[in-house]
Amino acid sequence: MVHTTSLSAYPLFRRGKVRDVYDLGDSLLMVATDRISAFDVVMQETIPDKGALLTAISAYWFETLGSVVPNHIISYDVSTIKGLTPEEQVLLTGRSMIVRKTSPLPVECVVRGYLAGSGWKEYNASRTVCGIPLPDGYEESSKLTEPIFTPATKAEEGHDENIAFEQAAEILGSDVASIVRDHSFALFNSASKDVESKGLILADTKFEFGVIDGEVILIDEALTPDSSRYWLASEYAPGTSQYNFDKQILRDWLETTDWNKTYPPPSLPSSVIEGTRAKYIEAFERITGRTWL
Repeated sequence: MVHTTSLSAYPLFRRGKVRDVYDLGDSLLMVATDRISAFDVVMQETIPDKGALLTAISAYWFETLGSVVPNHIISYDVSTIKGLTPEEQVLLTGRSMIVRKTSPLPVECVVRGYLAGSGWKEYNASRTVCGIPLPDGYEESSKLTEPIFTPATKAEEGHDENIAFEQAAEILGSDVASIVRDHSFALFNSASKDVESKGLILADTKFEFGVIDGEVILIDEALTPDSSRYWLASEYAPGTSQYNFDKQILRDWLETTDWNKTYPPPSLPSSVIEGTRAKYIEAFERITGRTWL
């Protein structure tokens, strides 16, 4: 159960809600810890194996979709990193990605194939999603006639903010905005077909891109339950929320407490920790077709 990492030979590049990133000089080391957040607050407890599960799911997608859009992966083998202590190698194994350094683009690229989450809330209020007009008649979890691209600004603290494509074009430039939109649709469509054969629906997902040597490539994580909404196809029924593989168990439990959604969060019961872990394992096994040991 890894909450926080530190390396003796390499400086911390940044620490996110889940990942610790280290500067290796000509590359970066991304370490997925077992931290979990809800309502933008990191919980005090960890979810055992979560970081390794997220890394394994990302690795599956980076390999599967590498021919669709290039990505930042160099290696998952931490034994190639010089200067690590034996304890650090054990700590990092299975939860780490050695990746190329890029200039990250300051826009998150969201593709929605179904109406859920903030997209459903906006549609319900205005019949639009990120400014895109949609016809009447959709219910919660309805499948859209075709997927839509709904970018968002990145927020270091708090919630990301949905923006229109025109705003993304102002931030990125029209050429780059068009490239990331096309990349996002290509990745989403390929991944959707992949999981469809496994009894899953990819409702929506978030991609991040960076630029290296003038090329736009996929970075960060890829199509994990932390960045994507997966549903069980056999249970799918529009008009309500769906069987999912994210941390809804955690959110639902927190909503039953009197917590004010600021730090510190309440201590999590073992049933919530174990239930959340089981969801991540189920997602891994369904997506990859492999058994988690």
